[in-house]
Amino acid sequence: MSDLPQRVELPKRFYTAVEVVPAAGGFTVHLDGRGVKTPARRPLVVPAEPVAAAMAAEWEAQRERIDPATMPMTRLVNTVIDGIAETAEETRADLARYVETDLLFYRVGEPARFVARQQAIWDPILKGAEVSLGRRFVLGEGVMHVAQPAESISAFRERIERVNDPFAIAALHQITTLTGSALIALALLEGRLDAEAAWAAAHLDEDWNIELWGADAEASARRAARFVDMETAAELLAAVTEAPTPQAM
Repeated sequence: MSDLPQRVELPKRFYTAVEVVPAAGGFTVHLDGRGVKTPARRPLVVPAEPVAAAMAAEWEAQRERIDPATMPMTRLVNTVIDGIAETAEETRADLARYVETDLLFYRVGEPARFVARQQAIWDPILKGAEVSLGRRFVLGEGVMHVAQPAESISAFRERIERVNDPFAIAALHQITTLTGSALIALALLEGRLDAEAAWAAAHLDEDWNIELWGADAEASARRAARFVDMETAAELLAAVTEAPTPQAM
């Protein structure tokens, strides 16, 4: 027998019509009049209509086969409903752990041009977080661990505790893991950055190396795929933190 992994055959598209429908607790997606379920067979209901519309567009875009890899919003929402909705406290705790070693704390000592670039892009994000939290953070040079003041970590944790919506928590967590910075995620939450600016800030080192040595095609493709997930999380975060309460039919 071959040791090669067997390719999983994608399911065939089984529906014709896709529509967004109000539901108890928000909005859902119907396929030929039937509500979509999560992998755990829970109703796929979201609190904001734009999120449901984004999922509906993903379902509509499927051709002969349904490929979950091309459905980032649906995948993220499934993760929320089947997982994070029940483990929100653990997810918040993970965000607090990220801020202890946040990307923005670790700076280079040279060359001067890159030092200036880090200061120009990262310092305003850091300052915005310090103003928001009322606490200061400590910067270091190189990769050696820099201990942050306990009161600063506590202030960040208290800020995240005020985020009660599991969809927002999931979006923040995805942004944090993709960027390596809980403070960049906080800036998105508070409207101080958009997704593109946040992504650029998270990739200062990589972009500097590309300027010096050129881009690698495979690395560029992986980065582009991750940015799709970044945009999706930012879209979800914006929608659920601004969403009005819909009326169920």
